[in-house]
Amino acid sequence: MTIRPATAADVPAVLPLVSKVEAHHQRADPQKYTFRADPGTMYRGWLQRNTTDARAVFLVADAARAGEPPRVVGFLIGTIEKEVPIYVLTEYGWVHDLWVDEAYRHEGVGRQLVMQAVERFAALGAKQVRMDVLATNEPAKALFANCGFRPSVVEMLLEVNG
Repeated sequence: MTIRPATAADVPAVLPLVSKVEAHHQRADPQKYTFRADPGTMYRGWLQRNTTDARAVFLVADAARAGEPPRVVGFLIGTIEKEVPIYVLTEYGWVHDLWVDEAYRHEGVGRQLVMQAVERFAALGAKQVRMDVLATNEPAKALFANCGFRPSVVEMLLEVNG
């Protein structure tokens, strides 16, 4: 398994994985995750821009099994975000999405992606790394806890006028 920075040439291979992330979110909470169109396709330009953005962390996991060429089996995309100015911390790393193909889970790929992202964010000067995790996604919560993350806030959602 090789974890490396993504390039623009990787974006077509990442798009189907983005679609899997978004389908997972939509199944888990369709009221929150209702998309206007195919989110994978909508992400294309943003992903391409983040392959060259010095303040973004976009990693892919390449794997090759016997008799197969290397292929992208996971990704992590994150950016440096500005904090609200009332806080001492001025910016932080934000993990937008992480996905590892089901056939490659439980092999440490997710952990490698997360830990390399944390290192990259630290090198960019981030003092914190944050993300949202679905309340029902126990495997993701366990992965992040094993990488040193702790719960911080609970997001609450209420449907109104709808």
